[in-house]
Amino acid sequence: MTLLRDEDLAAAFDHASRGYDALVAANPGYHAHLRRSVRRLGLPGHGEGMRVLDLGCGTGASTAALRTVLPAADITAVDASAGMLARAAAKPWAGGVRFVHAPAEHLAGAHVHGPFDAVFAAYLFRNVTDPDAVLGTVRAVLRPGGRLAVHEYSLSGRRTDRAVWTLVCRGIVQPVATLLGDGPLYRHLWHSVVRFDPADRFAARLRGAGFDKVRALPLPGWQTGIAHTFVAARPEDHR
Repeated sequence: MTLLRDEDLAAAFDHASRGYDALVAANPGYHAHLRRSVRRLGLPGHGEGMRVLDLGCGTGASTAALRTVLPAADITAVDASAGMLARAAAKPWAGGVRFVHAPAEHLAGAHVHGPFDAVFAAYLFRNVTDPDAVLGTVRAVLRPGGRLAVHEYSLSGRRTDRAVWTLVCRGIVQPVATLLGDGPLYRHLWHSVVRFDPADRFAARLRGAGFDKVRALPLPGWQTGIAHTFVAARPEDHR
């Protein structure tokens, strides 16, 4: 299967946006896991005086997690899908969040400039054409010492993890998505996880992009070994 990329993927997410929240709500622990990943950023207090970038915010589940854990933070939420972004901006908690329609690779062109104290990216990196370029962009907009949390489906490398992921997708998610007319997108999402970096390789990719303090932390429940929080930091400038 050829993965969807760039404009084709954004268009598929536009079409799927109307039913996206209902599908993810069927995933046990989905929202709690996002909040766990936000807490793993390790930001002090409630985020007072901090700028946080939610990169690839989708319909706003990740943004809601940031608002819950860091209610005092100044949040900018970015997504390449106008349909998903419109859903996020219409949520009752969305007041005060700056929403920006832009691909993750082109933040400067959309007037999204750092420095940010933290970047949160949920379910983004396996869907971009050039993850290393996006990591370079993230590093550039973070302040020295700024923190990154990547919440992502990244298999541990055990054969059983791939089998569980495939069973859930083919047995539950894809039949429902097909009824909604979004079968191609969710086939892409299944395949994107299978083809994405396993956890140790993505951690190495983060180090190769110039991040330090890199850790890969598993998420609980049925996603153990399938989804991880990757935490890292831009190194401090020592001059």
